[in-house]
Amino acid sequence: MTYLDNFLFGIYPYICLIIFLLGSLLRFDRDQYTWKSDSSQLLRSGQLRWGSNLFHLGVLFLFFGHTVGMLTPHFVYESFISAGAKQLVAMVSGGLFGLLGWLGVSILLHRRLSDVRIRCNSKASDIVLLVLLWIQLALGLATIPLSAQHLDGSMMVKLAEWAQRIVTFRADAPALLAQASWVFKAHMFLGMSIFLVFPFTRLVHVWSGFGTLAYVVRPYQLVRSRRIGMTPRQPMSHSQSHR
Repeated sequence: MTYLDNFLFGIYPYICLIIFLLGSLLRFDRDQYTWKSDSSQLLRSGQLRWGSNLFHLGVLFLFFGHTVGMLTPHFVYESFISAGAKQLVAMVSGGLFGLLGWLGVSILLHRRLSDVRIRCNSKASDIVLLVLLWIQLALGLATIPLSAQHLDGSMMVKLAEWAQRIVTFRADAPALLAQASWVFKAHMFLGMSIFLVFPFTRLVHVWSGFGTLAYVVRPYQLVRSRRIGMTPRQPMSHSQSHR
């Protein structure tokens, strides 16, 4: 392993994680009015519906799939599914949803660049983010033919072990990537870089999406009349309380 490999896959992940967390916190504290998705739906909604739905469907599946797949130790699932079978499942499902996400972000990028009004109302970060996501999804799809060359799951296990050593702060993590293809490394580097730029883009609205899950366990809201002698109304449901 070279010094560059040690930096990119041993130190850089922690730089990205720190900026991702602290940057998001500082932006929420100092620039709450910029904490939004900045939707351009009012300018043109046609392509947005298809592009946004395909993109979110694909990316959400890939995010949770990568999180569970990469951070789950091999011994947890080896009793009921082999590493090779797990890799095959990841290739098929990841390829399908990766293609959906790539098509979605392609539509969004074309829409943002081809429509003069939308392009004039776009920030540089909006276009850069879409380009990064387009390349990242394309790289992810490019790893599938490489994975097909070793269906025993050995490389997948090494990549997962790398992620697990990173989150458990073990210094020997970069050594696991010595035999990995540059496509895998580029995919991992760009994925970490997206977390790095996360606090400076519209991606921060993702936090709000996760925050809405709190409404599932929120207690009912009691609405009482100000009129004397009137009894309190019945508790309202979550949907009624926000109408």
